[in-house]
Amino acid sequence: MEISGCNEAKQPVDYVNPYLGNISHLLVPTFPTIHLPHSMLRVYPERGDFTGDVLNGLPIVVTSHRGSSAFNLSPLYTEREELTPVIKYSYDNEKITPYKYHVYLDEEDITVDYTLSHQSAIYKINFGNEDKNGNSTIIINSRNGELKWDGSAISGYQNLANNTKVYLYLVPELLPVSASVLTDGILKEGHSASGRNASLVLKWPKDYKELTFRYGISFIDEDQARRNMEREVADKSFNEIAETSRNIWNDELGKIQVSGGTEDDRFLFYTSLYRTYERPVSISEDGRYFSAFDGKVHDDFGRPFYTDDWIWDSYRAHHPLRILIDAKREEDILNSFVLMSEQMENLWLPTFPEITGDSRRMNSNHGVISILDAHIKGLGNFDLKKAYMAGKGAIMDKTLAPWSGSPSGELDKFYHEKGYIPALREGEEETIPEVHSFERRQPVAVTLGTSYDQWSLAQLAKSLGLKNDYEYFMNASFNYRNLFNSETGFFHPKDKDGKFIQPFDYRYDGGMGARGFYGENNGWIYRWDVPHNIPDLIDLMGGKKVFVDNLDNMFREPLGKSKYDFYSQLPDHTGNVGQFSMANEPSLHIPYLYNYAGEPWKTQKRVRTLIKQWFRNDLMGIPGDEDGGGLSSFVVFSQMGFYPVTPGTTEYTIGSPFFDHVKINLGNGNFFEIETINNSPENKYIQSATLNGKPFNKVFIDHFDIMKGGKIVFEMGNKAKRDYFTTD
Repeated sequence: MEISGCNEAKQPVDYVNPYLGNISHLLVPTFPTIHLPHSMLRVYPERGDFTGDVLNGLPIVVTSHRGSSAFNLSPLYTEREELTPVIKYSYDNEKITPYKYHVYLDEEDITVDYTLSHQSAIYKINFGNEDKNGNSTIIINSRNGELKWDGSAISGYQNLANNTKVYLYLVPELLPVSASVLTDGILKEGHSASGRNASLVLKWPKDYKELTFRYGISFIDEDQARRNMEREVADKSFNEIAETSRNIWNDELGKIQVSGGTEDDRFLFYTSLYRTYERPVSISEDGRYFSAFDGKVHDDFGRPFYTDDWIWDSYRAHHPLRILIDAKREEDILNSFVLMSEQMENLWLPTFPEITGDSRRMNSNHGVISILDAHIKGLGNFDLKKAYMAGKGAIMDKTLAPWSGSPSGELDKFYHEKGYIPALREGEEETIPEVHSFERRQPVAVTLGTSYDQWSLAQLAKSLGLKNDYEYFMNASFNYRNLFNSETGFFHPKDKDGKFIQPFDYRYDGGMGARGFYGENNGWIYRWDVPHNIPDLIDLMGGKKVFVDNLDNMFREPLGKSKYDFYSQLPDHTGNVGQFSMANEPSLHIPYLYNYAGEPWKTQKRVRTLIKQWFRNDLMGIPGDEDGGGLSSFVVFSQMGFYPVTPGTTEYTIGSPFFDHVKINLGNGNFFEIETINNSPENKYIQSATLNGKPFNKVFIDHFDIMKGGKIVFEMGNKAKRDYFTTD
């Protein structure tokens, strides 16, 4: 498939810029990851940050988004006086695509090329310097584990957390003339090494200029790593593997075809879409997988097992995007959630499932929202009753204290009786043992988030015919009301006696990350955190006009402090427009809320403006922590022209499409197209629309109407058509 609207025809993968966002505005940047969609083998260059002057060896596998590489490969000429387990390299001419890596290690005069498959990869290393006296050499390092050379291959493992290991099987195409162990900078005889920085050194004659290494990785054992390598790369050339991987990426990215818009718009779109395929990852290997959730190897019974999914980030737009373009994979992912729940000590849905198990990070238990969203949109190839029971257990039997996997305690008893999490007053000592000393109670964030979770449980209970559960959870879904301060129009923390904490500043109070009351963002962001009942939020604030005024005021309210002071307290709250933060997931739905109050033109303006300001095709083109697709999914939806404000319903709300034409492959034999007339950066306002040739003036479109296939056409203009849309 070719993309039109540019000087030369390009395929979707040619519009991926892995460097986009590699320099962060404040916290964690994006990483230029080489991987296949949802595959367990991922790598990126090992350096301190994008501007880092050296590479720390060459990576073998990254086992967690943002993690450092397990194992390390360092090519060199062995003429240096001292060897280290990982060599630091000056480098130049680096080039990265989603499926291939090239770099020149300039001081060594070594050229490196790399490409990969799902669970295995190939390195080509060219030793180019004729003047070097030493042998062509590689050092293989396990930072904490064991390695051995058996005369034809290196195999071994590296210890991760929670009794989890990653295994390696690496085969050189040409056999070395010697193998040694590196200990404390000294080469010693031997073919096996263990412990910290276990390292083997292989040497070839000086005239062996090009060395090729094929390897497989596994979470099961060394033999499975060997089989993964043999299945995927053993009998294939570098170019064959790279071409296959390129085609895989084009097939996946080509599920959404865009044309028109600017060249940078297309780079932003396909790079964002590429990032949504980094996580979660399938760790099934020949029909089996190792689960850190119970420490056992399981048969996958023909269905891939997925993990490494930070649900607090991904439930908002990442999971809904997959429902739209990759429903079968989404069912397998949710099936994996259910399996994790069964494998853990308690039947509780995971919150942050990783390779090493569930780390129980962030607040609330939003996996239940993704379960509901899939169910309500017609997906069903997972056990809904078990998923419901696991969600119910996570909310009723596990503590609601952030970053904790403990059973429920006094804090939870209070919430279930009083309908809110009580806040501590300044100087009041924490007495609840399950409360994290840094993350604190986050009482408003947890109350609002759990209200949404319980609304989701109510809808699932209704589908399952559980009338009493439905009534209980539906009543609990209004718990956000218990913290609404009608005098200020904000959600306001209360103490255990039901009194609002006073005096109070919604910008700054709550300490680091506002965690004493909110969570990473301040009260201006959590003012809008009721996506499951926006009409009621409008009523609480006093009607549509007040609601819109409050939205406007958020975008206009100044920081009130120097940037230094503001961000030293709220480092996640970057990408500011007034008090709005484009950098963190709780903000993503906010620009679309104007649609619910009769001012859709403000959503159209705001979405276009925010993306132009904060998402760009450059090194600082991501305003905050991208979270492996959590933030990028917002861009994908928004550039197409619609967004899922409330996962768990079938509604998408309309924004302002960026492209002349979008064609979505729905995976069911149907395609949905979005076409714009007179589209341009200035013509951001929708003047009129048709759906399948009939007039369309609603700000919402239903998921099932999209899944039938068809076309929506928008006529665009440079001034708002304020009376065109209806919210009915």
